[in-house]
Amino acid sequence: MFQNYHNIRDTAKHFTRLNTLNSFVVSLYRYCHIESKVGIDLQKPPTTAHKCVGIFWDLDNKPPNSIPPFDAAIRLKNAVSLFGVVRYMIAYANSHAFGYVPQAVREQRKERKLLNQLENKGVIKPESYLCRVCGRRFYTNEKFVNHFKQIHEREQKKRLNQIESARGKRRADLVVKYTMKMEKYKRAARDVLTPKVGYGLADELKRAGFFVKTVPDKPEAADIALRDHMVDMMDKRRIDCLVLVSDDSDFVEVLREAKLRCLKTVVVGDINDGALKRVADANFSWRDILMGKAKKEAVSVAGKWKDHDILKRLEWRYNPEVEKNAYDLCDEREDADMNGISSADDADYAQREDDGAWWELDSSDSDVTS
Repeated sequence: MFQNYHNIRDTAKHFTRLNTLNSFVVSLYRYCHIESKVGIDLQKPPTTAHKCVGIFWDLDNKPPNSIPPFDAAIRLKNAVSLFGVVRYMIAYANSHAFGYVPQAVREQRKERKLLNQLENKGVIKPESYLCRVCGRRFYTNEKFVNHFKQIHEREQKKRLNQIESARGKRRADLVVKYTMKMEKYKRAARDVLTPKVGYGLADELKRAGFFVKTVPDKPEAADIALRDHMVDMMDKRRIDCLVLVSDDSDFVEVLREAKLRCLKTVVVGDINDGALKRVADANFSWRDILMGKAKKEAVSVAGKWKDHDILKRLEWRYNPEVEKNAYDLCDEREDADMNGISSADDADYAQREDDGAWWELDSSDSDVTS
């Protein structure tokens, strides 16, 4: 019995040591694994996957008139995402740009109005219109729109008023309570209601992730604000690739400044031989962006940039610390060689002193010579 107790105790100690050793090995492996990864990341230059891309959109000069703003913003983001991670998307314009309605949108509204008149007269019998908020069906677009305004739009205004009038915890509870309903209403309202101002340019760009800023209605106000924003981002070193959507030649100096700071520059515009495209590292036409062709071209451009970065890594660069260490090592070797040479010379000189002065001739040698 006593022997069995000792055997059990020794076995327990053995397992305890094994568990301790295993935990130590696992922790050591994790530490070495993490440290090796950190060291590699610090030594390697940032690849295109780690570079930050900033999109700066001059809406006064380049508004998305041909296709819906949300689709244009998404296609632009997908095209330039091959150059790195798109972290900043900024758009500037004055109130006139946001209130402008393109000709294509005007024609669509006229066609919709004509179809409503034909539906009300019974000339056309279209398929039923489904309300995506409550699920009801209507057989004329006009009745469908009136239903949406009279019921769902009023409910949305009531929810917003309740949230604005509440304070503290009640306000937070109302936001949580109405979040799903408000989001459902917004998705449905985009296809049903006509925007009161313009054609929903600001709201659609915000939905795509852009920071949209309205500037005063003054000459060059949007250009100045956009230029200041780009310079501020460069000063804070938040971007590695600058994408400018504009044809305005006033931004040439900003692109040159970006290139001096070793930033990649990309211009999206319609002018084939514009001043901006001559300065930028890469350029795409706005039409290619909207049609999806620019994404294929961006693949080759990103590949060239990657090859260029690899070649730059292979070039010799002056490193003061490394060169100083190498120089000190050479000096030490030269001193050691000089010490060796001087010691050999001293020994030879001492031997000569023992033999006698170099100008004194030996008697035996003088007899032989004579």
